[in-house]
Amino acid sequence: MAEMNLRKMSRNQTGIIKAVKIGGELGRRIREMGLVPGTEITIQGRAPLYDPVALRVMGGTLTLRNHEADHIIVEVADNK
Repeated sequence: MAEMNLRKMSRNQTGIIKAVKIGGELGRRIREMGLVPGTEITIQGRAPLYDPVALRVMGGTLTLRNHEADHIIVEVADNK
């Protein structure tokens, strides 16, 4: 398993959130959306200019701006 920033994930790639590396209002907002360690996410798609990114989380779809996705560390399967 490899860890990477959520922004670097590819379309249809799935991973498990390992950490949310920001506090304050933005960190609280990210966690309130259900993006907490242990949650499985799948990259559903990206806007034409790659911002925002659409995520599949717990049966729903969320969108995040890249500056928000930068603070989320995800563990993904190695592509070997």
